[in-house]
Amino acid sequence: MTTLNIPMPDDWHLHLRSGEMLNKVLPYTSSHFARAIIMPNLPSPVITTADANNYRQEIIDNLPENHHFTPLMTLYMTESTDPDDVRLGYMKGEVQAVKLYPAGATTHSDAGVKNLEKIYPVLDVMEQIGMPFLVHGEVVDRDVDIFDREAVFIETKLIPIRQRFPHLKIVFEHLTTKEGVDYVLSSNENTAATITPHHLVINRNAMLVGGIKPHYYCLPVAKRESHRLALRQAATSGDARFFLGTDSAPHLINAKESACGCAGIFNVANAIAVVTQVFEDENTLPALEKFLSLNGAAFYGLAVNDRRIVLERSEQCLPIPDNIKLAEGEVTAFDPMMDVYWRVRG
Repeated sequence: MTTLNIPMPDDWHLHLRSGEMLNKVLPYTSSHFARAIIMPNLPSPVITTADANNYRQEIIDNLPENHHFTPLMTLYMTESTDPDDVRLGYMKGEVQAVKLYPAGATTHSDAGVKNLEKIYPVLDVMEQIGMPFLVHGEVVDRDVDIFDREAVFIETKLIPIRQRFPHLKIVFEHLTTKEGVDYVLSSNENTAATITPHHLVINRNAMLVGGIKPHYYCLPVAKRESHRLALRQAATSGDARFFLGTDSAPHLINAKESACGCAGIFNVANAIAVVTQVFEDENTLPALEKFLSLNGAAFYGLAVNDRRIVLERSEQCLPIPDNIKLAEGEVTAFDPMMDVYWRVRG
């Protein structure tokens, strides 16, 4: 198989940042994705519907000419999030989801949630109206090993939330563990999960073997090889509960290569190519369009995109995309540490 024609994909978990960074990274998404769920963890978080509308306008103002892209906005959950604002924003189609960041879990998460019970009134409204609840599934307790944070979150936080709100639509973001995969597989259609390109192709050795490699540092961190294999099996299975969320998160090189390097991998420049290569390697190319184009739209209750893209297989291994140049530095594109032969035509 040397070409594939599929509905234009969507990215169900994306960081665009703001300002010049937004301007530089947005074309990589808008050229190959029709829609994306936009993460709200800016330095000044997107907490209200008004904030979301302002951020959406900034994104639209930076779209290249002739790019047709729809940003799907999310709200940053805090312990004082207004349930009425959430309801109105969703009913008007101005916001699509609310994102939970446990306070201190990742970049710009300091305003996140410490006491889950304080957000129960918001979750009650979201359950009533069918609004997705996006979860960064890690605990932040200092006594929990960083490689165990996802599994502990499932047992101590997610299971109680699901018991309290059985009909709430939950997306377990950027799965990294077999425990996460097993939890989703044990759940009904109200629970889904995004999986990133980088967690499909690297394990923690990429970051730690042969010296610290900060460009492979992300949160949640990559785990053991057994977890990576579980993620690949889930993604390529065709199961409707799994779909692509790149979690592409650009940082300048000097912010990655520092005494306290930032977490995040900029992968959207080659995300579709890497994922397609994974599906070829697993001999599951017929299931690719489910993961890239169908499953996420179905979970969010949206139509599949009318536009289509063509994926081509080259005889030559394709190079890693070039760095992105900004006034204050550069952003490094993801190196998947594997041969990639697929690309998007045009």
